[in-house]
Amino acid sequence: MKFYRLIHLTCAVFLSIFAAQAQNQATTPEQREKQMLESIDREKTRLRDLLDLEYWQEFYVDSILTHDYTALTEELEGMQKAKVENTDLYISVQDKWMQQIVDSYKKIFTEDQWKKYMKSGGERAQKDRDKRKGKKK
Repeated sequence: MKFYRLIHLTCAVFLSIFAAQAQNQATTPEQREKQMLESIDREKTRLRDLLDLEYWQEFYVDSILTHDYTALTEELEGMQKAKVENTDLYISVQDKWMQQIVDSYKKIFTEDQWKKYMKSGGERAQKDRDKRKGKKK
């Protein structure tokens, strides 16, 4: 169940970003940033509660998500402005940044936290990314 919650949250973040971009007249950059920050806060809270994060770990999670989600958003916006239509390219960029987040998490989580994170959906998401990566080759 937690795996689906993780996938749902990740999809919700990106869908809200893209929905906001699609309705560019209706949303401002400030509103899109607010939505992203709210999603980051929800994920940080989820991980804090799930993994009993230390204060410093929570700080790093927030920093990692803020940096990587911002970079992901900028890269996807650049692709959108360039009128890239291949959805596989968008998925590839998303997978690249999700892998970056996971690699960063591994550096700050304890062994027990890492196992719990992977059991809560991280392992399945990793297999899905690996599977998509394998299909491209």
